Amino acid sequence: MATLLDVKDLKTYFFTEDGVVKAVDGVSYDVQEGETLAIVGESGCGKSVSALSIMRLVASPPGRIVGGEIIFEGEDILKMDDVEMRHIRGNRIGMIFQEPMTSLNPTLTIGRQLTEPLELHQALSGSAALKRAAELLEMVGISDAARRLGDYPHQFSGGMRQRVMTAMALSCQPRLLLADEPTTALDVTIQAQVLEVMQKAANELGSAIIIITHNLGVVARYAQRVNVMYAGRIVERGTANDIYHNPRHPYTIGLLHSVPRLDEAKQEKLNVIEGLPPDLIELPPGCPFKPRCVFAQDKCNEMPPLVLVGGGHYSACWFADKLGSPAVTSEEVKT
Repeated sequence: MATLLDVKDLKTYFFTEDGVVKAVDGVSYDVQEGETLAIVGESGCGKSVSALSIMRLVASPPGRIVGGEIIFEGEDILKMDDVEMRHIRGNRIGMIFQEPMTSLNPTLTIGRQLTEPLELHQALSGSAALKRAAELLEMVGISDAARRLGDYPHQFSGGMRQRVMTAMALSCQPRLLLADEPTTALDVTIQAQVLEVMQKAANELGSAIIIITHNLGVVARYAQRVNVMYAGRIVERGTANDIYHNPRHPYTIGLLHSVPRLDEAKQEKLNVIEGLPPDLIELPPGCPFKPRCVFAQDKCNEMPPLVLVGGGHYSACWFADKLGSPAVTSEEVKT
């Protein structure tokens, strides 16, 4: 497969009165054609900002992309002017935003919001655009699609609004689909339906997908590769199989421990990662995960680089070679 997207040393900072928030601080990864890549981590780790950076939708001020490259189909998005970016957004790159009720315009019908990108990017208008809009709604599983084009966002349920967002993002047959927490606030049954619709539609169009989520179940089912983010950096990346069966970073191990499992004995309490995510304005010296890490040692006062620990598997931990199982203990690492 050819490389569709290549992000190199991306840095997106927010310049506030309290200081500089390094929301994305030197992130590098690639996406192959037709691939599904997941970006996971706690709230505030930089997942959504990295996606908004790809779309050049970071609010300025206070946000600004201060460094790096975003190479999409051989072109650096960061060097494009506003006119060129308008031909990218919603056309070659589609995005499903986190909360459809705030992303959809409450004063416009669903039909108008679906036909607008078709008019702008596909040169469709009138009945042709409406026909295509109805086909898109049918594609994402909304019945009586032609009639529903005249409805407003508030007349749809949360799951149906998310389907509309999916249809809108896929309307121009994008090469890349960014899905930012596409199942937030949906119940489990609707989550599965929305994800299946998104995956099926993307597969039919041959689109690559970046799923941004904190739901590890979503990752296990849909992603081929995974980036684990913490404090604005990628701390581990590899195949989904690597991440689930051979994690090589303490944060990844903590995330996996915190998920309930049906194949283990019942516990009174779920395991948790102690402490809170760091202040991105005043990060601790060395590894940012050090204050919460059960494996931390003096060496962790130095920032660990993201290094290769196996075939396509990378970890930013000084003791990655001693890790390798979700069940590893801190005593085993320190010996």
